[in-house]
Amino acid sequence: MEAFLASTAAVAIAEIGDKTQLLSLFLVVRYGQRLPIILGIFISTLLNHALSAWLGAWIANFLPEAWLPWILAVSFVAIAAWLLIPDKDDSEDSRFLGMGAFMATTVMFFLAEIGDKTQVATVVLAARFTETVWVVLGTTVGMLIANIPVIMAGRWLMDRLPLATARICASVLFLVLAIVTIAATFMNS
Repeated sequence: MEAFLASTAAVAIAEIGDKTQLLSLFLVVRYGQRLPIILGIFISTLLNHALSAWLGAWIANFLPEAWLPWILAVSFVAIAAWLLIPDKDDSEDSRFLGMGAFMATTVMFFLAEIGDKTQVATVVLAARFTETVWVVLGTTVGMLIANIPVIMAGRWLMDRLPLATARICASVLFLVLAIVTIAATFMNS
């Protein structure tokens, strides 16, 4: 359960102000169909993060267990820094838009997640926790927690949420996660 909760929180926080939130906003404005977009996010995230978690679990087999908390902490610091760099929405010229709301969302979200903060976080979390399925479920739920409010509230939410402030707060939360990870490592030693 710790793997699920940590994964959910990490991805929900990392998604604040991320390009996939901008993509969610763009898709709901373009199609106006919330349920197919939510289902597309669910399917694409589940597939992308399952592959990422499998990679993380495989990598963990080759690393000494004592290194994993340190790798996780350094990764949290890197994600904290990455969060401070604003994302841009580059979905407007996509050739996938003619596929309909569900397919366009599924393909575009899968591609947007490649190399993204949350994909990196999923790899690292799967390397840290042995419960790979719980990591995948947690990161998928975290993605939905971050994107469903954007889909439901759309432009109203984005007009009232200062993204720069949200990114700074998310960055600080990842720094706190890094500190907690290091502290827990010392307490368990």
